[in-house]
Amino acid sequence: MPYSNLVNHPSSVIVVLADGARPDTLAAAIAAGELPALARLSAEGGFHTITTVFPSVTGPAYSPFLMGRHPGSVGLPGLRWYDRSHVACGWPAYARSYIGYQCLQLDSDLAADSETIFELEPDSIGALSVIRRGLRPDQQIGSGAVFVARTAMTHFRGKVDGWLDIDNRISERFVNRVASERPAFAFVALTGIDKASHAFGHTSGLVHDAMRVVDRTCAELRANAERNGTWESTHLWVVSDHGHSRVSRHEDLAGFVGSLGPKTVAHPWIVRPGAQVAVTVSGNAMAHIYTGLDDRERAFWPALAPRWDGIAAAILARDSVDLLLLPRSDTECEVRANERGIGVVSWTNSTYSYHPTTGDPLGIGDVDTLSETDAFDTTFNSHYPDALVQIARLSSCSRSGDMILSAATDWDFRARYEPIPHVSSHGALHRDHMLVPLITNHAAAATPRRTVDVMTSACAALGLEPARTEGSSFV
Repeated sequence: MPYSNLVNHPSSVIVVLADGARPDTLAAAIAAGELPALARLSAEGGFHTITTVFPSVTGPAYSPFLMGRHPGSVGLPGLRWYDRSHVACGWPAYARSYIGYQCLQLDSDLAADSETIFELEPDSIGALSVIRRGLRPDQQIGSGAVFVARTAMTHFRGKVDGWLDIDNRISERFVNRVASERPAFAFVALTGIDKASHAFGHTSGLVHDAMRVVDRTCAELRANAERNGTWESTHLWVVSDHGHSRVSRHEDLAGFVGSLGPKTVAHPWIVRPGAQVAVTVSGNAMAHIYTGLDDRERAFWPALAPRWDGIAAAILARDSVDLLLLPRSDTECEVRANERGIGVVSWTNSTYSYHPTTGDPLGIGDVDTLSETDAFDTTFNSHYPDALVQIARLSSCSRSGDMILSAATDWDFRARYEPIPHVSSHGALHRDHMLVPLITNHAAAATPRRTVDVMTSACAALGLEPARTEGSSFV
């Protein structure tokens, strides 16, 4: 008998992840009358624009919803990364890519000191979730060898309409399971919006079809909850993990770095004896660059600069590069922008500062010892929302690169090996990728700011006490 049939819950939380949905695109469709269920939720509860995480990439950007922490904090610096230690990733590549079979390694890559909500709440269901730690096989929807093989074929063949079929199948199974089992926590990821955006742009007709799948899912979840008398005690939240923006120019970043002299590796051809540099692209609008691959411990920029500063300067001079981040210590990161100068972000456990040194690459002026709330408010209307906190979290991750790149508008970093030629992309630190919607069916008791607030709020609603989260509750 399912655990949920043995327990009566005073409240429940359902998170519907509309992967890749932009807040403006979703709001426009609601205003046009295309999404009646989401319109009703927004009117009764609220429609909020919040920030996601850097990297703004599917997979790592799920950690806020299911762990309440930024991806760098739990060991997920990107969709692809290089393992300096040679401990997490094995011979011969010593690198990770969650595109393909290595997605099965994601749970074991997560920091051991951080709990998933599935571990905290045994009465849970997860559908198409890349983070599954704590879920039993019977609690997972969209797993198993047959399903994984099918989705892999859909991805690598570039069959975008196939993702909508997957969304419809996942939605039906999820809605039925929630209705019959009434779990305390339920999470479903619907990825059609993201896949259609990559292939045809975030305003395309196929994106609107994918949004209607999300709307229908919420309508059915609501109808079932109203029918069984649990709607008032149900928290139904619709959220996204990243935005999207047009891409018309593609940089072969790994090829360019290799042209500068160092022997370079990058996915999918990650094995190259004697390689000096690894380039790992995510999204495809952000990238980590790892130098000195024979070293087993991380070195920070002051020690690396004498050898690598010339290559860093050449990379920054590319039209494709907007920001170059150079971690200088566990509490400091240099920020460079071509023609906008250099600044330094620094942080303690609870405060954040930013001091321009030559120019102002983030465009927010000199700020000192800001709280997390003030850091958010100071940057929210800038081109880089929540930049101070996001740079700090990713830069301090021991698995991050020696150089971290955020792509310029209209560019990405992966000109080869994508099954779907991208016309829209994500992953960067700029606002089109960082702003996401949050729809709640009940009015928020506090202002939602970040996606890390979602899991923190779910725990508050369910009476759970996680050991470590980085969000604030809005319930």
